[in-house]
Amino acid sequence: MSSGVVEIGYFELFAASALMLVAGLVSYKLELGQTKRIAVSTARCFIQLLAAGFVLKYLFEWQTWWLVLLALVFMISAATQIATSRVKSEIKGLVPAVFISLFVSSVTVGLIVVEGVVHAEPWYNARQLVPIAGMIIGNAMSAIAVAIDRLFSDMDSRSDEMFTLVALGATAREAAFPSIKAAIGAGMTPVLATMSAAGIVTIPGMMSGQLLAGADPLAAAKYQIVVMLMLSAANTIAIVMACFLTYRRRFSADGYYLDKGIRE
Repeated sequence: MSSGVVEIGYFELFAASALMLVAGLVSYKLELGQTKRIAVSTARCFIQLLAAGFVLKYLFEWQTWWLVLLALVFMISAATQIATSRVKSEIKGLVPAVFISLFVSSVTVGLIVVEGVVHAEPWYNARQLVPIAGMIIGNAMSAIAVAIDRLFSDMDSRSDEMFTLVALGATAREAAFPSIKAAIGAGMTPVLATMSAAGIVTIPGMMSGQLLAGADPLAAAKYQIVVMLMLSAANTIAIVMACFLTYRRRFSADGYYLDKGIRE
């Protein structure tokens, strides 16, 4: 079996951008108004990923624990901004809660996998820790956005019930708990669906990348199983933390539910 990554030249790389003409042509013909967005997204994809490649090359060569930590903080900060921008409801003070949720889940689960499964040496080895943490952060980011959006939309739909429960003596947590449960369930659904389809409907990213690099298919499958399990655990930690850290935004300091008419 041959091994090693098949090198893609810059000519072939830029020629592959012609694939985006499909989306551009559809947008133009159907007057979807997405042509500019498609062009900008394609350009950003090229610039960001090539820049990431250069940065990671330097990081792998000159890594120190503080450089790796700095890279993770930058990634989590960017993910926090993206996750909060995807929440449709207008909620103040989400950034600290989302950042803490992403940081705790990605660093905790990432280190468990790096130390307990991959056995990286040293423990902060960027070649293992950064890609693993990146997968966790990206998935947790999407899960948090879905969960928080569901949490606040569900509480808004239950506004009369929430107001009544609080008036009858329920605590903020007791009144919000049905919405918290619904939000956590919604946030967990995508990764569980992906796990169910893995190996039958799709060959996920980690396994596909290793196969393209010439790895043994069984070894690639084992790595993918670990990845799916770590994503499930990290997503669950992230969305549970995010929901419990943010639900109070719909309540006053005294525990009264803030209906739409009395919010700032």
